[in-house]
Amino acid sequence: MASIREPEVQFAQRLASNERPIRSKALKKLRKYINARSQRASDGFTGDELLKLWKGLFYCLWMQDKPLLQEELSKQISTLIHSFSDTDKQLLYLESFLLTFKREWTGIDRLRMDKFFQLVRFVFRQTFEALKRKNWESSAVSKFLEMLTAQLLQSSSEAPCGLQLHILDLYLTELAIVGSAELTADQNLTFIEPFCKTAAKTKNQTLFSAICRSIFSTIIDQAPFAIEDLMKEVKAAEACEEDETHLKGSKSSEEEEDDEDDDNLEEEDTELLSDDIGPVLQFDYAALADELFELARRNSTPGQNRQRLYKIIKVLRDLSEGVFPESEYPEEVSTDEDDEMFGSRRRMKRGRGHVKSPEAPPAKKSKEDSNSQFRIQEGDLRSQE
Repeated sequence: MASIREPEVQFAQRLASNERPIRSKALKKLRKYINARSQRASDGFTGDELLKLWKGLFYCLWMQDKPLLQEELSKQISTLIHSFSDTDKQLLYLESFLLTFKREWTGIDRLRMDKFFQLVRFVFRQTFEALKRKNWESSAVSKFLEMLTAQLLQSSSEAPCGLQLHILDLYLTELAIVGSAELTADQNLTFIEPFCKTAAKTKNQTLFSAICRSIFSTIIDQAPFAIEDLMKEVKAAEACEEDETHLKGSKSSEEEEDDEDDDNLEEEDTELLSDDIGPVLQFDYAALADELFELARRNSTPGQNRQRLYKIIKVLRDLSEGVFPESEYPEEVSTDEDDEMFGSRRRMKRGRGHVKSPEAPPAKKSKEDSNSQFRIQEGDLRSQE
């Protein structure tokens, strides 16, 4: 008597075949099979069945050697998530993916790691795309974040360190690529809440440092670009509301030429900025600082985590008031390990990101003065409790 799980086993075997034509044909049939089966509400996939399929998909990529074909295959595998009819089934597909990669991660050799890094990136991009197609419904986003926390961030998840770090590195980038034009600051704050909670309670200092570097430091580094994008939107809205009866000939020819030159420079500068940083997400820095403060002040928060979070909170509150951190952070300012999260800002271009700029260049500061800018006294913050 045929088993109900036989199709998944057969697909897995063909997907892991040594022959590329067999793998390609199996992948096409799998897409049709998922589409057909997902339409039947009473005959959805189980977790075990998807795990069998994902094992075949994992080794399907394992067997592919040529880089261009690897990229195309990764796109095909990641877009399978859209073949599932509803959010619950899509998230089950994502959960099975994470379970498979947690199981197989330590067996991936150095020469094959890049293509699996790429597949992880594409899967998260298509997951965000699936949420976008659902108009970022709060219930769907909540389910996604709950699953992500359980499978990646909790100590009981047993997620490999390398997989955790890679997902943290790509998380904001891929979310911005898909949703930067639509997501509000409140929605973006919701997407990083699991990382805020984990940073306040984890005793894993590797994970904590990765969250500070890949999430909080990225938000701070991109603040000038995010504010610049916001100002462009405001100016565009104001331009649409301007009265068209204004006389265009009121400006002198010299003023018009100067304006054209300024516009050209602005366009060139914008192109350079977009090339460097890409899409960025908008955040309410005051709201993020308040949330981190409420989490950091808890008795359950490890002391080392609290001290570093207070430094981040201070910078976020400065940003909410329009005060940007200094553009350069000399390495000799501090030797503390917890200050390394700010190091990436030395490479950022701050030219047009400053809201306030001094009339004259400030005098060179001593090491103690520079260091004091980023050291927040724990008592100062606790006084707000």
